[in-house]
Amino acid sequence: MEKVRILTLGGLDEDGRNMSIVEIDDDIIVIDAGLKYPDNSLLGVESIIPNFSYLTERIDRVLGIIITHGHDDVMGALPYFIKECNVPIYAAPFTALVIEDILRKHQISDYKLHRIKRAGNHSIGRHKIRTFGLTHSICDTMGIAIQTQHGYIVHASEYLIDFDLNIPAFDCDITEFAEIGKKGVFALMTESRSSERVGFTSPRHRIKSALEPIIENSQNRVVITLYQQNLYRLIEVFELAVKYRKKIVFASENHRSYINYLKKLKYYNVPDDLEIRPNRFDNNREDVIVIVADQGPTVFRLMHTIATGDHSFIQLRQSDTVVIASPIVPGSEKDASRMEDELFKDGVQVETLSREEFLTMHPSSEDLKMMLTLFKPKYYVPLKGEYRHLIENANLALNRGYYAGNIVVLDNGQVAYFEDGELKAQSEFIETEEVFIDGSESLDSTGLVLKDREILATDGTLIVGMVINHQTKEILGGPDVQSRGVIYLKDADYVVKECGNILERVINEAVEQNRYDNVSARNEAREHMSKYVLKMTGKRPMILPVIIEINV
Repeated sequence: MEKVRILTLGGLDEDGRNMSIVEIDDDIIVIDAGLKYPDNSLLGVESIIPNFSYLTERIDRVLGIIITHGHDDVMGALPYFIKECNVPIYAAPFTALVIEDILRKHQISDYKLHRIKRAGNHSIGRHKIRTFGLTHSICDTMGIAIQTQHGYIVHASEYLIDFDLNIPAFDCDITEFAEIGKKGVFALMTESRSSERVGFTSPRHRIKSALEPIIENSQNRVVITLYQQNLYRLIEVFELAVKYRKKIVFASENHRSYINYLKKLKYYNVPDDLEIRPNRFDNNREDVIVIVADQGPTVFRLMHTIATGDHSFIQLRQSDTVVIASPIVPGSEKDASRMEDELFKDGVQVETLSREEFLTMHPSSEDLKMMLTLFKPKYYVPLKGEYRHLIENANLALNRGYYAGNIVVLDNGQVAYFEDGELKAQSEFIETEEVFIDGSESLDSTGLVLKDREILATDGTLIVGMVINHQTKEILGGPDVQSRGVIYLKDADYVVKECGNILERVINEAVEQNRYDNVSARNEAREHMSKYVLKMTGKRPMILPVIIEINV
């Protein structure tokens, strides 16, 4: 009697941090390990990843992790995952090259990476896996079908239905969907973030129609912002550059590896004479398309650097046309606004591609309906998106005749438990708190570090120092009080003096009562000072009493 558990460690009721788990009896197969970008309230946090403790505690059962494509939201957390769970990685050829690059940057050399065909039959442990191609903004995106006794568990990652492609590495093979559907699909897991959009996404995902008149009619330089990992749109720009005999220059070297991967795998032939290298670039040249590309909010920061004149070799001119072809993603709103303000100060012509007119490359309602029709799953599990998106996706299935009991809407950490091909329970929850990444290291998942940063940013800090004799506990120096961001010292000198007096009194009283302890004295002083400062200023600064004991 086969037992199946489906859950996610991230990606539900949020945008990014995608990580799904399929358990078949005692075996665990992980699908994706993504990150998401923080909003501006998370001070100093660069990215947010899932908590892997559920998997580290069961590492002997984890057969491997499958990465569906090379985007941050599904593979950005992979280096952190491999450091904790060094299990085999399975990925298509292009994705594998991206993985090698990111692991190299994190100085990880001990890993097992298996290159698998984007469309083919494979085995992970004792389980048969079938992969199939999907169309997305990066090549080699694939879906996964895991065979069980009661049919396939299909994980259709990010995709859209497009019949007008001429690059095989982006193809979406509809006949493969139908063939898997005929053999029987037990559960279909598919994304939801654009489920509210009516119709098909294609052809509204293409930006060539908007870029072409700008490039054709401009006698001057054109600057275009793109997301680094959106290779589909990069290729659209390449084709227009070739058509109108323009040259390409990259504002950042980050894109170079992707172009090299395209050439290495022979997915797309980039003409050798198309690009101008930075050391040969003339800022006054007009027959040039400047591509400003980076990941997430960083693309807006890079464009802002150019707009403020701080870039190493590109300076904007009033004759330039800047096209914002990178839609604003959650967490990047402030950076995008600062960038646009600076562009208008420079007096350049700014064209922003409307997100409503030019769609992100995710499935709209008709794409999802087609997936449902071809796979014909017994159970439908909406993934990826805020909660309203999950419900809208579920409603699509309801309107297609699915019973509510066969539509499984989960929260992160909620387990859908199936036994002998039937849904038995959804009551189990595991902890899935977020883990914050500060630079290359992870912060605590409790948020205490962020709370400290928030206090420092809003109420400041007060440091009160005292030097005492280690043997006699006699005060030798101080108090010395340093205030940063709390009060203007000239107007509140009495507050500063009283904080020093509090620490002195606490030390003397503790010594007289024969109960002095360095840590206890500091904690007691902090408590008294906090109450006093709050009463006098209305603020709750971070207060750091320091008692230095020296041998005399």
